[in-house]
This record gives sequence, C-alpha cells and structure tokens, in this order.
Amino acid sequence: MLKKILFLFAIFCFLCCSEKNLPENCLRASYFSVTKTLTNPEFNQVLTVNGTAEIAGGFKGILLINAGLNRFVAYDRICPNNDCNSPMNYDKINSPNILKCLCDESEYGLGVGIGGAPQTPGFECPAIEYKVVKFGNSIRISNF
Repeated sequence: MLKKILFLFAIFCFLCCSEKNLPENCLRASYFSVTKTLTNPEFNQVLTVNGTAEIAGGFKGILLINAGLNRFVAYDRICPNNDCNSPMNYDKINSPNILKCLCDESEYGLGVGIGGAPQTPGFECPAIEYKVVKFGNSIRISNF
C-alpha cells in the first residue's frame, strides 16, 4: 500500500513540474539565485504597486515587478525563442503587462498567475519566470 502511495505521489510530482511540460525548443532557466535588499535606492521604484526594477542576472537581466500585497514577480528578459541579441523590452506606459521581443515582435504576458505566457499567435514558449520570496526588507529571486 505504501509503495502505491509513493508511486502515485511520484507521478503527481512529475506531471506537475511545469518545466517538464515545456516544448523541447523552449529555453530552460539556468541555476540562479540572488538576494537583494529592498531598502537599496536602486529599488525605490519597485516599492510601489506595479513598480519595477531591473536586476543583473539570469540570461539577459531580470525584470522585477511589484504585484501588490507584498507579492513580486520576476522574469528573465531573454527572448524565449533565443532569437534576439538584445533583451526583451518592457514599456510600462504603453504596455504595462507585456514583455516584447524586438527581433520577432512576440509578446509575453506578465503578472501573478500569467507566468510569461505567449500573447502572440504561433509562439508556444513562455518567458522565463523566477520565484520571488520576500522576507523582511529583502527578496530572494531564484528558479528553485
């Protein structure tokens, strides 16, 4: 009985792992973890709801967004199809919920629960989203 329960649990974990469900041509996040103090002046803008900050790391830099209620989301700025030498563009004024790859014009949704989903027909790879944990005046951004 215990073996059956462990087997079912293992199957459940395997199926729930989102990175395992990505198409083969999609980029996977490399090992990444960084801790930042939000009281640092470079994070002044991210302290308000919908505020952002750019952080070095990941493949082409990370966009950190304050989602409100002490929640933050972070996305790698590399184009998911890896077809662009420049990082994805974030236009807070005209497209506040979109990251855009300038080489192929593909767009990716941002925010809690959206997970970088492609917004352009024909694209299936999502933007790389990192886990963000807030503790006190600090945050940890990682892919584990």
